[in-house]
Amino acid sequence: MRKQSWLFPFVLLAAVILYFQFSRVQLPGDGFTTFGSDTVRAEVLQIIEEGQVDLGGHTQKYQIARVNILEGEYAGIPMEIDYGKRQLRSDDYDLTVGSRVMVSISKTPDNVINAYFVDFVRTTPLFWLTMIFAMAIIVISRWKGVRALLSMAFSLYLIIDQIIPHILNGDDPLWVSIIGSIILLGVTLYLTYGWNLKTHSSVISMVLVLLLTGALSGLFVIFTKLNGTGDENVMFLMQMMEKPLNLRGLLLGGMIIGALGVLDDLVTTQSAAVFELHHANPNFGFRALYNSAMRIGQDHVAATVNTLVLAYAGASLPMLLMFSLGHGNYGYIINFSFIAEEVVRTLVGSLGLIAAVPLTTAIAILFAQRAESLGRWEQFLGPEGDGHSH
Repeated sequence: MRKQSWLFPFVLLAAVILYFQFSRVQLPGDGFTTFGSDTVRAEVLQIIEEGQVDLGGHTQKYQIARVNILEGEYAGIPMEIDYGKRQLRSDDYDLTVGSRVMVSISKTPDNVINAYFVDFVRTTPLFWLTMIFAMAIIVISRWKGVRALLSMAFSLYLIIDQIIPHILNGDDPLWVSIIGSIILLGVTLYLTYGWNLKTHSSVISMVLVLLLTGALSGLFVIFTKLNGTGDENVMFLMQMMEKPLNLRGLLLGGMIIGALGVLDDLVTTQSAAVFELHHANPNFGFRALYNSAMRIGQDHVAATVNTLVLAYAGASLPMLLMFSLGHGNYGYIINFSFIAEEVVRTLVGSLGLIAAVPLTTAIAILFAQRAESLGRWEQFLGPEGDGHSH
């Protein structure tokens, strides 16, 4: 039975990926020049010149370097770039011989080719950081860590290869995000925790909470008169799109996906707490077990909501610094759409997390208290959970 509980999630993962591969949607707008599409890697061969330059009253260091283009149409051709002569730069890092950089290459109408510094190549350190991250998960969580990595890879695949193309092709972003999130969480939870009662309770709870969060998001986006134009990237997207994009739906979909990670942690932890309490004292009735589990959930949801607020505040820290420097009135600036969107996103996500605790607790109790009386249904629903059998 235990072997079967782990076989099904892998079969489910394979089936979902095969279905998506045969029904995948092609991205629209072939031929668009997007961010990074005209950049190539290059290696610094020589520092030709260094000095100081004044840019609008700001004095900074500049460098002019000769680079060798490593890929693309101009591979192997030396070119010159400047770093800091025409754009603001940080003095933390300088170009050195052997540095790998990203350069943008353009051709003028009279066929003059120019190269411009874009950024440093960071592929190697990011690769090693990823390897350290993966090894740390495997060392600590062992086989469950491997399954967690597979779940993370599937989450990225679903978002990049399915959710985003469907939205770009004109499908309703809200429903695409809700359905995609349900598939994502269902597959990743079963893959990580196995086919068992504890995971069933988590998945059912998460589906209900996602639908509730979507309803709350839609209500308050309309109530606060938000239209999804608070992010400046949306304006660039509108100019590039051949089809009109549902910006309000895009905002709502972003709220749903943004709450997934924290919701995953909260729901699975609460469900596990219920099953552990029931296993520790099978004589607990529904009310006693509910009250005990809720005491755990109350502490968890308080910490989780604070984590969510701090995460959004950390991401918006430069903007908050800018307003504080200008002695901005926070009671006034929250009316601007790009601020109001983050406020609604944070509070609606927090409401979903708060609702998840009592909902998950009740559903997990229903599963836990019926674990011993499943009979022949156990071969279909699986065991109670990791470390427990009946």
